[in-house]
Amino acid sequence: MRILLLCSAFNGLSQRIHRELHLLGCSVSLQLATGSAEMERAVADFRPRLVVCPFLTRRIPAAIWKKLPCLIVHPGIEGDRGPSSLDWAIEYNRTEWGVTLVQADEAMDAGDIWGSAVFPLRAAGKSGLYRREVTAAAASLVKKAIAALDDPTFRPRPLDPATAPGQLLPAMTQADRAIDWQRDSTDTVISRLRAADSAPGVREEIGGQCVYLYGVRREQSLTGTPGEFVAHSNGAVCRATVDGAVWIMQARAADGIKLPAAEVLLPLLDEAPGELEAVPAAAEDIWSEHRGDVAYLHFDFAGGAMDTHQCRRLLDHYRALRSGDAAVIVLMGGEEFWSNGIHLNRIESSEDPAQESWQNLNAIDDFVEALIDTTDKITVAALRNNAGAGGAIMALACDHVMLREGVVLNPHYRTMGLYGSEYWTYLLPRRVGAKQAATLVRNCLPLLASEALQIGFGDEVFDEDWDIYRRELDRFCQSIARSADLGAQLQAKAAMRKEDEKRKPLRQYRDEELEEMSAIFFDPQARYHRARRDFVYRKAAVETPAHLRKKAPLWQRLVFS
Repeated sequence: MRILLLCSAFNGLSQRIHRELHLLGCSVSLQLATGSAEMERAVADFRPRLVVCPFLTRRIPAAIWKKLPCLIVHPGIEGDRGPSSLDWAIEYNRTEWGVTLVQADEAMDAGDIWGSAVFPLRAAGKSGLYRREVTAAAASLVKKAIAALDDPTFRPRPLDPATAPGQLLPAMTQADRAIDWQRDSTDTVISRLRAADSAPGVREEIGGQCVYLYGVRREQSLTGTPGEFVAHSNGAVCRATVDGAVWIMQARAADGIKLPAAEVLLPLLDEAPGELEAVPAAAEDIWSEHRGDVAYLHFDFAGGAMDTHQCRRLLDHYRALRSGDAAVIVLMGGEEFWSNGIHLNRIESSEDPAQESWQNLNAIDDFVEALIDTTDKITVAALRNNAGAGGAIMALACDHVMLREGVVLNPHYRTMGLYGSEYWTYLLPRRVGAKQAATLVRNCLPLLASEALQIGFGDEVFDEDWDIYRRELDRFCQSIARSADLGAQLQAKAAMRKEDEKRKPLRQYRDEELEEMSAIFFDPQARYHRARRDFVYRKAAVETPAHLRKKAPLWQRLVFS
């Protein structure tokens, strides 16, 4: 079955649907919504049986939806309509939300319903809910819809506004998102920032400058005059509310890019930034916990990106665990991403992006090297969330890679114009074989958890449910720590590392990779610099990448009119 994906961006949800359909045996082509003519041409070229829109922010041309069933993933309950579905659900403190698969029609989000699902609305930001609950529900609904296509008894249900629990709501504006720091409670402030998470942020004027605020954590003890900035920690800033305080994680100047909040906001404050209290552990993004002989290392970096300083701090935390008594060290990643490699926003904002790229890459290489050289502990990469580029490769430095069902990996670099490092030329072929490694880095396609398991990239796939995954992970890690042959496992690990080193020293892999990367970083005309700028400034794609497009056989292609 040929299925065309129409997307405004090839985001995590679109990638998940793309791979799920591929695993169902479908032939899948993707077209970015760069214009009506391009979308119509994609349909004419591919001749799909069905069009699926996992993430689409513009209307489907009538010339398409009037001729083909077009299914739109809407992140809302039945009857919910409008572009700010999750935003309003968070604002209104809904306890339950959902996803609806609707067929495109004249009115937006009001077509026949092919399926719907509901889930508890946990206390989290919009982006976290989208990446976890919305994505899981959408994937399930799309797979059911594919099965329904071959069911002669299936009929989609018309939307009944009288009985549907949702309603049409307008786009949420910055006036709706505004925070009154002199009156709003901490709970209200948190809800506003969570509803604006990732995009568009909460707009404010600070020091006479327009800025946008993103990400929030509740502060447990600090207080101050409502609206006052009272502390900073690991790039976050603490701001007092009428009944407490919150940590703001990131900020963006009106004409700038998203960065740690302290870098954007502190220079704008009337008082000297140095007068604010520095509380290193208050907004900690790296921490560990111990359960018996197992140590779990968390690194919760915004967007999964790891800047130079974060890589170095992570290495310090890891070395401390490695010198301790734990038999097993588990890398947990963050709440939304495992890791996406070097920090492109910090690189772009630096005075010398080439030099910062080089330092950032060497810092993450140092951490990966420490993982590879750990022969007296068992290491586990717990990929609870998506990972990409150097972050996906970093996981392979561990002895075991434990994936959560539905996780999407992008173990490649070429789309950013890079050769790659993180010892990928050693780790990836060692895991999946030279031929498969070459295919992964050349094709630049995402990899679903189940696919990763099939090719040897991962060792186990645990349940998609967050809590069940954690219980299964704990059982696995505790079983290793209590294993009677743990000593033998470590001896075998040390022997294998020694043999690998004899065949080709780690230093040689690193030097060869860095030689390639140096030529890219320090060439001002390299595609990497343009691709990085487009990424951090969220420049819309002007065409669909060729590796994502397909065409039907020539004899099947007809003029679409």
